[in-house]
Amino acid sequence: MSKLVLYGLDISPPVRACLLTLRALDLPFEYKIVDLLKGEHRTEEFLQKNPQHTVPLLDDDGTLFWDSHAICCYLVDKYGQSDDLYPKDLVKRAKLEQRLYFDASVLFMSLRNISVPYFYKKVATVPQEKIDNIIDAYGHLENFLGDSPYLTGDTVTIADFCCGATASSLPAMVSIDPEKYPKITAWLARLGELPYYKEANAKGAEEYIAILKDVFTIV
Repeated sequence: MSKLVLYGLDISPPVRACLLTLRALDLPFEYKIVDLLKGEHRTEEFLQKNPQHTVPLLDDDGTLFWDSHAICCYLVDKYGQSDDLYPKDLVKRAKLEQRLYFDASVLFMSLRNISVPYFYKKVATVPQEKIDNIIDAYGHLENFLGDSPYLTGDTVTIADFCCGATASSLPAMVSIDPEKYPKITAWLARLGELPYYKEANAKGAEEYIAILKDVFTIV
């Protein structure tokens, strides 16, 4: 099997989505920490691997990929013993990919648009509209779950890993009210029962929340 190396850091939700996928597939890999706050993603060595200077970055025996959604899809397609995590059926796959694009364009961006200005410029004042974006995203996520235990149906997929890594981090800005969002609450608890969840996601999410909780002022 190819040698897999994942570059990232635990507080990053996209990195944790990849960690969840790697653990679910039971794949051996090397994990190399890249400290973005120290600028390690902008070194010449890293830029040669990923000119976009983002994490996660996957090195599969010299073949390089970045963007967590692309990495998760690739890992299941290449190494999965089944297609449960990323179905080959076109209808099921399209539904799953809609959830991935939702994470990339709505859910994660609602988090990134608040956290990045703080991490790099110590901007702690947040316009109400950015908070509203998180609340809107919660509403969509609650609706997507419907009566299903997971985001695309009865089984866990990489859509749950990507959206779950983000959603478990968003309480750093806006708490998830279990009365208002009972389906999200139950879904995250269900993900928490996965044997690899604590190591791959919960630890990093807790660290992320600890760093950012109560540092913002809404204006």
